Amino acid sequence: MAVFGTVFMPQMALATFVNDEWTDTEFVSADSIQLHPGAHVLHYSSTCFEGLKAFKHEDGNINIFRMDKNIERFAQSSRLLNLPEIDKAQVEKMIIDIVAKYASEVPEPPGSMYIRPTHIGTEASIGKAAAPSASSMLYVLLSPVGDYFAGGLKPLRLLLDETGMRCAPHMGMVKSGGNYASALPPILKARSEVQADQILFCPNGDVQETGAANFLLIDGDEIITKGLDSSFLHGVTRATILQIAEDHGMKVSERDITVEELLERSAKPNTEAALSGTAAVLTPVGTFIHNDKEYQVGNGEAGPVTMKLRQALNDIQWGKAEDTHNWLVKVPN
Repeated sequence: MAVFGTVFMPQMALATFVNDEWTDTEFVSADSIQLHPGAHVLHYSSTCFEGLKAFKHEDGNINIFRMDKNIERFAQSSRLLNLPEIDKAQVEKMIIDIVAKYASEVPEPPGSMYIRPTHIGTEASIGKAAAPSASSMLYVLLSPVGDYFAGGLKPLRLLLDETGMRCAPHMGMVKSGGNYASALPPILKARSEVQADQILFCPNGDVQETGAANFLLIDGDEIITKGLDSSFLHGVTRATILQIAEDHGMKVSERDITVEELLERSAKPNTEAALSGTAAVLTPVGTFIHNDKEYQVGNGEAGPVTMKLRQALNDIQWGKAEDTHNWLVKVPN
C-alpha cells in the first residue's frame, strides 16, 4: 500500500483570481502548476488548505463528509491571510465535480478519497513583504487513501512541551503550511530524544494542541478539551467528536486545562486521551512524557470510550449509522 497522501488522481479542479474576479473552473493535469519564481506564496507564505474526505457506501453512492464546515474554515483562513475572498459556492462545486469525476476510484471503507483544496497567492512581487497578493490560485487535489494506521492502532506517546507553541498565537486559526513547518523542529527533536510520536504544546502549562491534531481528555463520561480561541486550529473532527459524545449522553467541557490537572487525571484508571483529525480520525494516547518522566494514561491502552466514539464517527461516514446532523453530501452519479 502506498504511503498515505502520496497517490493523486490525474486531474484536479482549478480556478484563478485575476483582475478582481475568479475565472471559471477548469479540470487540469494534477502533476504540476505554473508559478512565477517571484510568486507571493513562495516568499511570504500566503497559503492555506483544507483536508476532508469522501466515502463509498454499500449502495455504491459517494458521500462527502462535513464539506460545509471545511469550506467555512477555508474561507476564514483565506481572509486571515488576506488572500482574495473565495467564492464558497464555486469551491463547493469544484469539490463535488472533481469527486464525481473520480467516483469509481473512491476506495471501500476503511479507505476514502482524501480531498485537499488549496489556495495560494500568485502575484509576482518580491516587494510585497507587508502587503497581500492581488492574485491567487485555488485548486482541489484528490488522493485515494487507506487506513492512516494500516499497521494497527497503537497508543501514541506525547511529549508535553510547556516552553514552546505550535505557531504564532494570532495564526492559530489559520490552516496554513507555515504552522506545520514551525512545529516540525521540536517534533523531530522529541522523536529522536524521547521517542515521542508527537508534541502536545502546552505554553505556560496551558494544554492546547499537537503539531497536527486537536487533543481530547476523556475522564469517565466527561470529555474535556480546550475552549476555542484564536491560538489554535478549530478542528472539524474535534467538533464532530464533541457532538457525537453529546449524542451519547457524555458531558462535554470546553475549557482551559493545565498540565498539572492533565497529569493528575491521567493517573486514574478510567482516564483516556486521544488526538482528533481528518487523517487520524480519533487516535488513542497511551503515554505522556514530562520533565524526563513518563506518565501512563489510564491503563496505557486504547480506551473503550475512545474506540466507541471513533467507531460511531466511522459508522456515520461509512453509511452504517443514521446521519442525524446532515453531515454527508451525496455526490451526483
